[in-house]
Amino acid sequence: MKFLYKILLCTIIIMAVAFGFSGYLFVNFVFESALEREVEQALDGNNILRFAFETAALNIPSKYNVLQDTAVRQIGTRLESSGQNTSRYLRLSDEANEILYASNGFPEDTALLQQIGPDTRVWEITFHQDRYFVHTGVMVNVLDRKLYLETLDDATEVFQERRAGFAIYRRVTLAMLACSGAVMLGICIWLTKPIRILANATKRMAQGDYGYRAKRVSDDELGQLTTDFNSMANVLEGTIGELKEEVRAREDFIAAFAHELKTPLTAIIGYADLLRTRKLDDEKHFLSANYIYTEGKRLENMSFRLLDIIVTKRETLEPQPVDAKVFFDYLRGMFAGNKEQKIRISVQPGTVYGEANLLKSVLLNLMDNACKASSPGGVVRLSGRCLENGYAFEVKDYGVGIPEEELKKVTEAFYMVDKSRSRSKNGAGLGLALCVEILRLHRSALDIDSKVGEGTCIRFVIPGPERDGEQYKHRKEEPEKTEEKGVGHDGEEEREEHREREEDRAVPDSAVAGDSGAGSVGAGGHGEVQ
Repeated sequence: MKFLYKILLCTIIIMAVAFGFSGYLFVNFVFESALEREVEQALDGNNILRFAFETAALNIPSKYNVLQDTAVRQIGTRLESSGQNTSRYLRLSDEANEILYASNGFPEDTALLQQIGPDTRVWEITFHQDRYFVHTGVMVNVLDRKLYLETLDDATEVFQERRAGFAIYRRVTLAMLACSGAVMLGICIWLTKPIRILANATKRMAQGDYGYRAKRVSDDELGQLTTDFNSMANVLEGTIGELKEEVRAREDFIAAFAHELKTPLTAIIGYADLLRTRKLDDEKHFLSANYIYTEGKRLENMSFRLLDIIVTKRETLEPQPVDAKVFFDYLRGMFAGNKEQKIRISVQPGTVYGEANLLKSVLLNLMDNACKASSPGGVVRLSGRCLENGYAFEVKDYGVGIPEEELKKVTEAFYMVDKSRSRSKNGAGLGLALCVEILRLHRSALDIDSKVGEGTCIRFVIPGPERDGEQYKHRKEEPEKTEEKGVGHDGEEEREEHREREEDRAVPDSAVAGDSGAGSVGAGGHGEVQ
């Protein structure tokens, strides 16, 4: 049964019980009041008859000292015939409860007669010949005799009025229940409207329409429930979206991983079969073996990177203070042999709170990607500066940039903007994925800003420790120390930078924004950093 009908049924039952009980009390009260008046009238009539009997007995000529039974019968006959109330019956009995006179139709029951005593009046309701009577009795003392006077007064009309009252009240109650039921049905429909809306919303969501929201139609608890339901639906929709995105990313990961395995394995099998089935000269033999070695190292590099990502996801970190200069000296040494790009390093002294080796890997990957994205002779800038809440690093190149629609995907494992160029530089699309996991351990994230044809700028901030959160607020900013390779000073430096930027923008369309994972360091032949 629907909740609407449950409320309606319960309301009608309660109203029926209330109307029935109150109607019974009301009609019964009216009946008892009317019956009480009838009893009083019957008792008063009985007293009047007693007085008339005593008067008649005293007016009889006194031939005897004691009132005779014959005289009693005569007086009873006169009293009955002289009475104006034709619905009254009379009975007279002697001391031995022997009936001396009784009206026609008077019942033979003597139970009330046994209860009559001196100075007492008794009464009861008697049902006789389909009618109701008030049966009264009193003792009469006259001429040394104790007689009993009983009367029957018709009270049927009172009982008929009670039956009529109950019948009328039943009809009125049914009419009131019908009207109130119709009104309550409308009220229940109105009250349960938010519930029906929520039920419809749950059905829509169960069918997969996670964007559907219930309309709030009241300001009571059900309205608040609707608001809470919509909030829950928002969270659920977001969670399902994240799960779908995670499933998509996982499928893409598997597909990319299978493809990345297929390419080197195909080359390895092909050249191995060539060495196995044919006799080659020394130069071709060396080239074939070198291809096998190169693709094998690529598989090894990919497996190491995947292992690094898995391990990093499961690690916890206890930050340690490290002088920022350590990172820049490390990168300066790593890219010292890079002759194809112009490296610009700007350092502001400060302290970085983190794990030094992991952060070096992040910076090395970002710098390597920047070099790959730049044309020969292009500028790659690395800068660091103190902030109130930590230390900020920035790597910027003036290469081809990354399309806006690709920015959200470059941090996914195996994702590469230009797969052919990235593979040619030993990239596997794992570098930025590893960077993201390392920065997550440091409570940080990559901020990537890129435009096609203008270059890419990647920033991240390593926060300071919470207990030293105020350490940067009042520190006087120190001037940046800048080290540059291959440039002059002042105006000459600005002119050269402008020229270099123009040269970078002239890169052919086949160039790419770089591998999302770190390959070989720069273009100077450094091995990949683990």
